[in-house]
Amino acid sequence: MFEINGTDNRTSTIVSFSCQKCGAALRLDDSLLASHDKTFLQEAAVPIRYGVEGGAAPQASLDVTDYTNNYVKQTIRASAPESSEAEVGFTLVGAVGEKEGGIAQTIRVKTKLFDILSSQADLDHPICEQCTDELLDTLDDQLKVAEEECRGYKEFLDTLESGKLDGERHENYELTIAQLEEEEQALLAQIDQVDEECRKLDSELLAETGKQNDLKEEESEFLKEYHELKRQMFELETEEKSTENKYKHSEVQLKRLVQLNAFNVTFHIWHNDQFGTINGFRMGRLPNIPVEWNEINTAWGQTALLLHALARKMKLTFQRYRLVPYGNHSYMESLTDKSKELPLYCSGGYKFVFADKKFDHAMVAFLDCLKQLQQSIELCDKEFLLPYKISDDKLVDNRTNSSYSIRAQLNSEEQWTKALKFLLTTLKWCITWVSAQISSEDY
Repeated sequence: MFEINGTDNRTSTIVSFSCQKCGAALRLDDSLLASHDKTFLQEAAVPIRYGVEGGAAPQASLDVTDYTNNYVKQTIRASAPESSEAEVGFTLVGAVGEKEGGIAQTIRVKTKLFDILSSQADLDHPICEQCTDELLDTLDDQLKVAEEECRGYKEFLDTLESGKLDGERHENYELTIAQLEEEEQALLAQIDQVDEECRKLDSELLAETGKQNDLKEEESEFLKEYHELKRQMFELETEEKSTENKYKHSEVQLKRLVQLNAFNVTFHIWHNDQFGTINGFRMGRLPNIPVEWNEINTAWGQTALLLHALARKMKLTFQRYRLVPYGNHSYMESLTDKSKELPLYCSGGYKFVFADKKFDHAMVAFLDCLKQLQQSIELCDKEFLLPYKISDDKLVDNRTNSSYSIRAQLNSEEQWTKALKFLLTTLKWCITWVSAQISSEDY
């Protein structure tokens, strides 16, 4: 509420009060500084009566506590609504004079005066001039509104007291009141009806809410079933596409296999310079190219297996000899003397071949079986003509009429190698004819 500035007992003291509304510092009028007697305070403390029947104004609690010659302490509880729970306290510390007109006496009087004013009004004192003007303006506006209401009430009261309301107007008012009461009853009945309808609608809403929850559960189950079926459908579609792709791949493989010559793939006959080859194995020897006998024996094993497969395909049974494919140890078996085996393999150098008559007999027997296959093909297709004619142990070139013996004895390596090459060429032609017959049978 205020501030006290001073240094010691002999210096002047300035008391500064602040506005309780805006907090601005206040400068009190000199007339307030001269108000010291107790009679003035007692008169100021008389409460102001409000209203017709003397309603009391809001009271502020003022507690004046003990004070001594040197200390004064006072607590003010504000009565304003916005600070009803706040407590503002101050303590005055300093030397207090013994005589009546000291600073302590002045502060006590002014503080008590403002407490009295605060207890008589709805706001705390002191307040500044600007806040006072705003408060007066507000009170003036409220006073004008109250005067207008009072004037209206007074005119109506004068009208009632003077008896100016005639009977007709009174009846009209009563009739209006009766109509309003009937409307009120009708509206009340309508309200009851609306309340009943609201209760029915609430019941229906509750029932529909239950149905909605049931439908949501069913929808959730249906969605789960739908997603499961859709997943199965995707799996089936994927499986179907996979099956279609496998089918297309199988068709492509089938067409490729149908067009494929199994004999040519299994027994690939070609040439390597002066050598005839079957599946890469050379048949024959040259002075400057001494082919290993193991390779030659393997080539004879592949050749024996090829002739055996062609005969089975044509359902041909050889006479005089039986062909036994046995890898690089294949042999020819005489049908007249089954204990006699003619080997289609040899070991050692070329000079050893001259002393091995069985090897020569085996090659001649093989050539005899090839001639039987040739005759069987010519019986089926008279237009078919092999490039080399087989005569005993020789193969004759139809173009040059040159003959080459299949025997190794009394023969040069070049002649023997060329006869073996002609032998493989003849087998290649036989493969071509047999494959053509197989393709025509399939289609």
